[in-house]
Amino acid sequence: MDSGKESPAKRTTLANFFDALVAVLSGNALYFLLMPHLPRAMRHSLFIEDWGLLVDFIICTVIFVIVKIVRK
Repeated sequence: MDSGKESPAKRTTLANFFDALVAVLSGNALYFLLMPHLPRAMRHSLFIEDWGLLVDFIICTVIFVIVKIVRK
């Protein structure tokens, strides 16, 4: 039944997934490169919700927005 063409919804979903994947991987890499230079309060500890987790989230979010802007 599939004629070989992807639906627009599937293309959009895949594009969003890959945009998010790029943002998370590059954002986490950037955060872990910056982490030794951040104040101790902004460094993330495993299994603890702390300010470092928020900083990591903000970096990933900014990269995600940049990827979306560039993709347009």
